[in-house]
Amino acid sequence: MEEYTLQNGGCRFSGKGCCRNSAHMLPVTDWLCDLPESIADTDLVEVQFKNTRKAYFHNTGGLPLEKGTKVAVEANPGHDVGEVTLTGTLVRKQMAKYKIDLERYEIRTIYRIATEQDLQRAAEAHKKEQDTMIKARALAKSLGLEMKIGDVEYQGDGSKAIFYYIADGRVDFRQLIRVYAETFRVRIEMKQIGARQEAGRIGGTGPCGRELCCSTWMTNFHSVGTGAARIQNISPNPQKLAGQCAKLKCCLNYEVEVYEDALSMIPYRHPPLEAQDGTWYCFSMDPLAGEITYSTDPKKPENLQIVTPMQAKEIIRLNQEGKKPKALAGKSTTVEAVESLGYQNVVGQDDLTRFDKKRNRDRNRDRDRDRDRNKDRNKNNERPGKFRDGSRPRGGNRPDGGVQQ
Repeated sequence: MEEYTLQNGGCRFSGKGCCRNSAHMLPVTDWLCDLPESIADTDLVEVQFKNTRKAYFHNTGGLPLEKGTKVAVEANPGHDVGEVTLTGTLVRKQMAKYKIDLERYEIRTIYRIATEQDLQRAAEAHKKEQDTMIKARALAKSLGLEMKIGDVEYQGDGSKAIFYYIADGRVDFRQLIRVYAETFRVRIEMKQIGARQEAGRIGGTGPCGRELCCSTWMTNFHSVGTGAARIQNISPNPQKLAGQCAKLKCCLNYEVEVYEDALSMIPYRHPPLEAQDGTWYCFSMDPLAGEITYSTDPKKPENLQIVTPMQAKEIIRLNQEGKKPKALAGKSTTVEAVESLGYQNVVGQDDLTRFDKKRNRDRNRDRDRDRDRNKDRNKNNERPGKFRDGSRPRGGNRPDGGVQQ
């Protein structure tokens, strides 16, 4: 049996086998797939198309569908080819999660399991996407529109094309749609996406050395704030915090809750601790390790002592009662040991200013070289008013022949 395979932006639709992206782009795991009652609960099916585009359909024909099955579904107009990513009870839960109203959401039907002819036709349509995107960008630029065509997706039967564009403001692309329809001879649909969605569709490798999360498994983008970096005590360098989409990295949110739980155990505002041997000030803290370092000097590290949050809270309680313990009862440490526990660059992310000192050295070296050249030049030149052979000009000692007054 001949197998047809089409490359669809990193996702493979084939007559057999599983889509690479389907294993990663699912926001949930179908843990009810082996229970027959969960499948018979509803005929709703979740189908995924290119990259993260998904839709819900009715399996009115009672087809034996499971995860990874290629199907031909109803579209407007014609039909489209996608892959089943979820069936059974969890489909309703997903629709409730994304607040999809069944009364307003038009749910189409699944025609059939995709045949070899369907897959071959879809493969031919998707082969034109790259050339279409390049031409579409040139046409949009010729019309002077402030927009960028990020991706193009052809429908499975080739009768419709979705143009994904990025724009900062509102764009009047009515004339552009007419030009596209005349050029590509298909039905045109325009969809606006953001910078993060574009990065997910294009893909790439992050500074961690792994493929971008947005192009492998993420489907929902949550807002990321600089507070996430502050809570985790990450370097506030915006160049390091920004991802390939020029927005804050999504991974800044991954461990925020862990740090928030750890920080909740740390005394609020870090008040100084009063003991009989002196006053101790908070110098640094490691919330995940549960350690707080105190110093006897409020501005510089001296006589560093490490205590646990529970010990610090107990001393604060005694201070509020007017009592002072004999000592902090912590373990001694050094400045070098504390600084070694700070932020370490383990993936080679050097600071962008690492060339500044070298550039300054080069600038100083060039300046010294020019100064030496000027000294040599002045030393070799004769006094004003003389030629190189030592003779004076006629009419005086001025080089231009004039007479000095």
